Amino acid sequence: MASLTWLGHASFQLDTSDGKRVLVDPWLGGPTFPNAEKKIDRTDVIAITHGHFDHSADAVEIQKETGATLIGMVELIGWFVSQGAPDDKAIGFNKGGTVEVDGLRFTMTNAFHSSSAPDGSYTGEPAGFVVEVDDQRIYFAGDTTVFGDMSLIERLYKPTVAVLPIGDHFTMGPREAAVALELLGNPRCVPGHWGTFGLLTGTPDALARLTSSQVDRLEPGDTVEL
Repeated sequence: MASLTWLGHASFQLDTSDGKRVLVDPWLGGPTFPNAEKKIDRTDVIAITHGHFDHSADAVEIQKETGATLIGMVELIGWFVSQGAPDDKAIGFNKGGTVEVDGLRFTMTNAFHSSSAPDGSYTGEPAGFVVEVDDQRIYFAGDTTVFGDMSLIERLYKPTVAVLPIGDHFTMGPREAAVALELLGNPRCVPGHWGTFGLLTGTPDALARLTSSQVDRLEPGDTVEL
């Protein structure tokens, strides 16, 4: 059975039943990243939704440590290569495209946010991912607000789990996330991008009051089975 671990902020670890591991937006320097998890010696794929420092700053370091494959928006991957990531371990693609890495299928979806690298370089548009693993289709929305075409994500990919930002201020909050879940067909929700700073006021409890979807209430380091 696949499992999902919240590593604080927007960082997630996805483990498959056959031992594959995916890190999404790992930010080792995040104030809520569990200390016990900061030594990353194994992962197969590192998926980055956009270039902001709290999603991308540690990607190249982790790639060099683990030999994992980096995937993301084509311009963002080009920036990672310029920072030392090896070409043969970096896959850039674009919205609507699907790539397969180590038997896992990743489809890039739209997101509405902004994006730039930690040094200010242009890194393309922000994105999300639908990851097909075991019998699950997990939608990592990235940093986004709700948008009407989430109904197309539901129609095309039928997500069984939606990893949504709920903190407000820099992303959507619980009110918008509740509508996002409705557009996505009311899948199970694992919230992220909340509780890191005082500005991020949205909470899983606030979201749960607004939706009929199952809302998991994780603390950094907690793992749920999918």
